[in-house]
Amino acid sequence: MIIMHGQDILDANRAAHLKEDIRRWGRELGFDAIGFAGADLGNAGLGLAAWLAAGCHGEMDYMAAHHSETGHKRAEPGQLLPGTRSIITARLNYRVASADSRTVLADSERAFVSRYALGRDYHKLLRQRLQKLAEHIAQAIGPYAGRVFTDSAPVMEVELARNSGLGWRGKHTLLLDRDAGSYFFLGEIYTDLPLPPDAPVTDHCGSCTACLDACPTAAITEAYRLDARLCISYLTIEAKDAIPETLRPLLGNRIYGCDDCQLACPWNRFAPLTREADFAPRLGLDQARLVELFAWSEAEFNERLAGSPIRRIGHQRWLRNIAVALGNSARNDAAIQALRSRADDPSLLVRTHVAWALARHGEALSQR
Repeated sequence: MIIMHGQDILDANRAAHLKEDIRRWGRELGFDAIGFAGADLGNAGLGLAAWLAAGCHGEMDYMAAHHSETGHKRAEPGQLLPGTRSIITARLNYRVASADSRTVLADSERAFVSRYALGRDYHKLLRQRLQKLAEHIAQAIGPYAGRVFTDSAPVMEVELARNSGLGWRGKHTLLLDRDAGSYFFLGEIYTDLPLPPDAPVTDHCGSCTACLDACPTAAITEAYRLDARLCISYLTIEAKDAIPETLRPLLGNRIYGCDDCQLACPWNRFAPLTREADFAPRLGLDQARLVELFAWSEAEFNERLAGSPIRRIGHQRWLRNIAVALGNSARNDAAIQALRSRADDPSLLVRTHVAWALARHGEALSQR
């Protein structure tokens, strides 16, 4: 987008009217909520620095890769878009009608996939919608400086959404809204427009600790603090190497992500279903059987999961995760046969987890 004089073209009255127009355009584009935040993130950068210093980001080196002499780029919007004065935040619900999560989690022969990943990858859809919103603004007021983000750059999404009144930070560290729960995606438009910020909403977690109590690996080490190294979402998606043996039994049948903290949150009882058809479950992934998914070849994995966020972990990690789930399943001939079929897999990562899973069932590779 062309950078010109956006910060000088709005007086207070026009800025207020523009905000309402942006909300209306956002609704027309399918967003569930639009908010406005200033560019000052206060002490958020200090909290991030402490979290990084404690190593809670694990192998996610990109989280620590944007330091500057004055702080962290995530907490300094002006480093991503010089002259940033306002951030437009957007919320898009993703909760879909799917097989009941708790029922799937209780069936050790089925695979649990985090509900945000059952359909198409949200990044492209959300980016396109935000870009259209940015273009609406340009058509209304003329050229201005703007940049769209959808998990694509060092942006403190939850903090910005909190500052813009889209919700409060829950004890599980996700954003929460009284009407939408936490089943939604976030996106931003950084601008040089002087748009008045919305007021943050108050915290409504109270004394509830349901999310902390529900976490299978105790990854929420205290309220508002997550140690990614223990988080099942991190272990099944971000971690590139072997999953620590001590944690494998705690993964249960979760093969991609984990929703336990969200399932336990009382506010998610009110979360509405999404209007986005693209987020609907594909390939029966909301209740697929582990042995069936474990049988996919790499070509089948790539073809069937084209356009899915799952594809980015690659076939080896897909098999790694399912091997762990099969090791945690109730002993049955189908699981044993499936594991033995990959005992000689070319990937050491897969072989290691298959051997562990077989040992969990009292099976030794020498018994083949």
